Amino acid sequence: MAETVWNPDTGEAVYRSRDPVLNLRLRVHLQRITSSNFLRYQPVAQLGKDLIDLATFRPHPTASGHRSEEEEEEEVVIGWQEKLFSQFEVDLYRNEAACQSPLDHQYRQEILKLEDSGGRKNRRIFTYTDSDRYTNVEEHCQKMTTAAREVPSFLVERMANVRRRRQDRRGMEGGILKSRIVTWEPSEEFVRNNHVINTPLQTMYIMADLGPYGKLGYKKYEHVLCTLKVDSNGVITVKPDFTGLKGPYRIETEGEKQEVWKYTVDNASSLAQPEEEEREQRVFKDLYGRHKEYLSSLVGTDFEMTAPGALRLFVNGEVVSAQGYEYDNLYVHFFVELPTTNWSSPTFQQLSGITQTCATKSLGMEKVAYFSYPFTFEASFLHEDESTDALPEWPVLYCEVLSLDFWQRYRVEGYGAMVLPATPGSHTLTVSTWRPMELGTVAELRRFFIGGSLELEDLTYVRIPGTFKGERLSRFGFRTETTGSVTFRLHCLQQSRAFMESSFLRKRMRSVLDRLEGFSQQSSVHSVLEAFRRARRRMQEARESLPQDLVSPSGTMVS
Repeated sequence: MAETVWNPDTGEAVYRSRDPVLNLRLRVHLQRITSSNFLRYQPVAQLGKDLIDLATFRPHPTASGHRSEEEEEEEVVIGWQEKLFSQFEVDLYRNEAACQSPLDHQYRQEILKLEDSGGRKNRRIFTYTDSDRYTNVEEHCQKMTTAAREVPSFLVERMANVRRRRQDRRGMEGGILKSRIVTWEPSEEFVRNNHVINTPLQTMYIMADLGPYGKLGYKKYEHVLCTLKVDSNGVITVKPDFTGLKGPYRIETEGEKQEVWKYTVDNASSLAQPEEEEREQRVFKDLYGRHKEYLSSLVGTDFEMTAPGALRLFVNGEVVSAQGYEYDNLYVHFFVELPTTNWSSPTFQQLSGITQTCATKSLGMEKVAYFSYPFTFEASFLHEDESTDALPEWPVLYCEVLSLDFWQRYRVEGYGAMVLPATPGSHTLTVSTWRPMELGTVAELRRFFIGGSLELEDLTYVRIPGTFKGERLSRFGFRTETTGSVTFRLHCLQQSRAFMESSFLRKRMRSVLDRLEGFSQQSSVHSVLEAFRRARRRMQEARESLPQDLVSPSGTMVS
């Protein structure tokens, strides 16, 4: 006999099958090799070998010339949840007084029928199905590795309490529909049941009675050969894995007379015939077709398209926070201004909103109010002028930050504006704000005690008023004070036929998008010039606040 390579990997393997689990068949082959006492008396030349020649342990014939009954070999083909009785169960259920449950009486009737038909065919190999009262000790084992000195961690010890085998057979307190959504005082059983995903699971054990000849039917000689677990999603867990070409598994019994057994577990399920596979493919094709029709009925067949040469803008925004303001209890009023030319929005569309009042919290040196207020809107841009000199205008978002005191009186904390991003995607933008101010102590006292302060009648004055028709806008003499900033998070989507595989439409819309890109650059230049203008204004205000003897006639400071 050639050398046998033992398979030391007894870990579990996971398979997924779309076929009914009732078609699963396993071929289990069990063979007794020899008593392991012989392993202790090997020649010195073989002590360094891991592989042992099994020909050394070939059983010797008895005096009568026949093999002993102890050298047994058995092979059984087992189906899913197929019950094979052990000698212990046969002896137990023969006694009618030992039968307590309806399942016990059913087993008794089956055993009596087997005895009438000549007895059971299996001798050492038997099974425990999902209905039997059997739980393997390994299910409650807290070890995660095969190390002998492994110390279970805290997480392993806690998770060992929530492991279950047949979850669908136990009462699930958390699965019962209750009027209470929150359980303020959950019991230990409630926490344990809700900590585990309640997936229906069925288990089956393939066992072997490895007792000596003449001593079959004792619980201490039972060994688990293979564990099968199947859930409702078609996931099959096999432990250990199918043998295949990896070699047989090895079992060494304990006790006075130690023995060595080898066994293999193979998948003996019958393959589907070509006609059955073709019929199954037709069934799946029909099923997928019906599912596609169902999804189409939910979504609808009419996909709303934009007009040729038009661009549709969707904005899902969020007012994230406001920081750096003087008073507490802030709220933000905002609205979107669409350019009068080429832009439009649906009649039901709301282009303005107001957040909730939010108290501030200290974050570093500033006070921050977190709103997390969502808003959404859509608009359409129809480009009609194809001349290269016409640059498209883009929507502008205006915001006004106000504070509320104890007497429900409000104060204006700042105004700000920003041009919406011309590129799709996610953008996080911070808008700096300012507010009009009056010089003198009386204005500050009025603002503190009464709540009144200067306000803008037209919020578009923050940028360019909508009523302005001239060429130059002068804000000479208008005093402002820089306050805090507001953070917006915008998710912009654009829809246009230019994104489709049509050369004519893409060529026509490309000019529009190029102009939008040029507009974005123009907006960036405008922001830079605006920053320089604000810096120059601050320097002028600082120069005016200095004593006159420190300023030269030319306007520069004297060192």
